[in-house]
Amino acid sequence: MEKRTINPWQWQNERSYSQAVEVRNVESTLYCSGQAAIDPDGTSSDKDMKSQLQQAIANLEEVVITSGYECKGIVRLNIYTTSTQELWPHFPILQEWIKKHQMTQAVTMLEVKSLFETLTVELEATVVK
Repeated sequence: MEKRTINPWQWQNERSYSQAVEVRNVESTLYCSGQAAIDPDGTSSDKDMKSQLQQAIANLEEVVITSGYECKGIVRLNIYTTSTQELWPHFPILQEWIKKHQMTQAVTMLEVKSLFETLTVELEATVVK
């Protein structure tokens, strides 16, 4: 697999994403459903935004690894949240996870009216190898 990032500017580097990611010679692609703070028994979290972000990251990582992929293969990450204002102070948690896995990905963050049940953040990814 060959991966090339396209960044006409530098400001996005501080926010841990790329404007575009081109991928060539892909062996396979994994499209992950949105992962949120849902326990293995299917119970939705009612904890704070920070806790839900941490659990959503862990759940996404579990899906990626269980599928035989690596997190560094994430090329697209969509973030859905019920409050960007509440999420933003915890964004360094996401940035550390991105750095840990040496990810280079395009990102879209959307504030939505609501998510399933009591959820406040959801992460959706496209992964290649």
